[in-house]
Amino acid sequence: MTDFSVVIPARYASTRFPGKPLALINNKTMLEHVHDRAKESGASRIVVATDDPRIERCARDFGADVCMTSTQHQSGTTRIAEVLELRRVGANELVINVQGDEPFIPPENIRQVADNLEQFDAFAMATLCYPISQLEDLNNPNVVKVVKAMNGKALYFSRASIPFDRAGNAESNMSDFTAAGEYFRHIGIYGYRAGFVKQFAQLGDSMLEHCESLEQLRVLEYGFDIHIDLAKSPPPHGVDTPDDLAKLKL
Repeated sequence: MTDFSVVIPARYASTRFPGKPLALINNKTMLEHVHDRAKESGASRIVVATDDPRIERCARDFGADVCMTSTQHQSGTTRIAEVLELRRVGANELVINVQGDEPFIPPENIRQVADNLEQFDAFAMATLCYPISQLEDLNNPNVVKVVKAMNGKALYFSRASIPFDRAGNAESNMSDFTAAGEYFRHIGIYGYRAGFVKQFAQLGDSMLEHCESLEQLRVLEYGFDIHIDLAKSPPPHGVDTPDDLAKLKL
């Protein structure tokens, strides 16, 4: 059985949804829901990484291990790098980044990323995707798209609809494109070895990363490979905005 840790980066100052980790879903904070999914995945260690005392108090109240970090981090991965340094985690330990806005992520998907990272050790990172079936999602910049090679290598991630449908067929018959596996949405979960997380944090900022506001593009732009697999279980959408949360409560 693959041994791995989960780190949950959680920040209060989200541009689109301030205080998001503390939003309530069925009388439980979003952060606690994410923590529960991590426990169900079989992770050997779970750490909440935050720079905000309100999130720290909340996490400690439900029994989480919390690591306070700098307020200067621009991505979850660099925040995790600080946690791994503070906790002196060994370079070969498998670490899964479960983002704090995925309250209903299937636990088996978390373990899948860890298993893939262990199996495909030539890849610097591992993540997941799932077919897009709704035209609304294809055109939504909050739904990140990915194109991949046949060997499981991620080629590019974008907020735009990629690959570009030059003939416009997807507009008229989305179901055919879904069946053919033309469009995939990226699921925001990352696996890496602790040593690579440190390396990532030391790389200079990437032009593509800033252009799309997607931290995984730093990995590709610097020439590292990301393994991507179809998620074993259909993943619910994460919560990016208050409207997303309202839909969960319907």
